[in-house]
Amino acid sequence: MNFAQLNAIFLAVAAVVFLAGLWRSRCKGHLVIATVSTVVVLMVLTVIFDNVMIASGLFDYAGHTLNGFRVGLAPIEDFAYPLGGALLLSGLWILFISQGKR
Repeated sequence: MNFAQLNAIFLAVAAVVFLAGLWRSRCKGHLVIATVSTVVVLMVLTVIFDNVMIASGLFDYAGHTLNGFRVGLAPIEDFAYPLGGALLLSGLWILFISQGKR
């Protein structure tokens, strides 16, 4: 299994949870704006810190498991984690909050 396949599974689960939270949310617009803002900030931080960590030699990736696309030194696969995390946590937050209001 390569990183793209692993990311596809993770992002699919995160998207389903986010969509379930969005469906249950009363403030759909606010949820989308907050999640998009979070994703943008996390992507910028990922670009900065992944490049710094890879350039300093803290870690590297096996080339055969990557697609080959990079943003600076950071492989494109690294950007699935902040996206998935933001979707998953936003969806879970709304689902847990809405269950507590019953």
